[in-house]
Amino acid sequence: MTTKKTFSEVQQDLVTRFTHFDNWKDRYKYLIDMGKTLQAMPDEFKTEANLIHGCQSQVWIHIIEKDGVLNLQATSDAAIVSGLIALLLKVYNHRTPKEISEIPLDFLAEMDLIQHLSPNRSTGLYHMIKRIQAEADARL
Repeated sequence: MTTKKTFSEVQQDLVTRFTHFDNWKDRYKYLIDMGKTLQAMPDEFKTEANLIHGCQSQVWIHIIEKDGVLNLQATSDAAIVSGLIALLLKVYNHRTPKEISEIPLDFLAEMDLIQHLSPNRSTGLYHMIKRIQAEADARL
């Protein structure tokens, strides 16, 4: 049986993998490749209630709670945004609402990611994070 990694371990792993690449072209490619690993989201979850407002791209996040843990599924119509979603799901998915509300996001700065996103993508990332945290806070 495998032990679930702490969010700190997951974040450090992401930082290590992401900063392994010397240039931003390769980092973006890695981010896009991460997005390609997202599970397909059924159309029934692509609802107005699951749509993230504030994103330039279309982004849907579907969150259900099962046995005290939040299970997240998300998708986007944009490649880089899909990668950002995959990044967030690695950190937030299958965590308790309490864990989600307490997760620091320092790893984004360590990856130097925010500084290399367009203002629209940074805003979209912020809105995705806020939606996930709000869903967690509502369940506390």
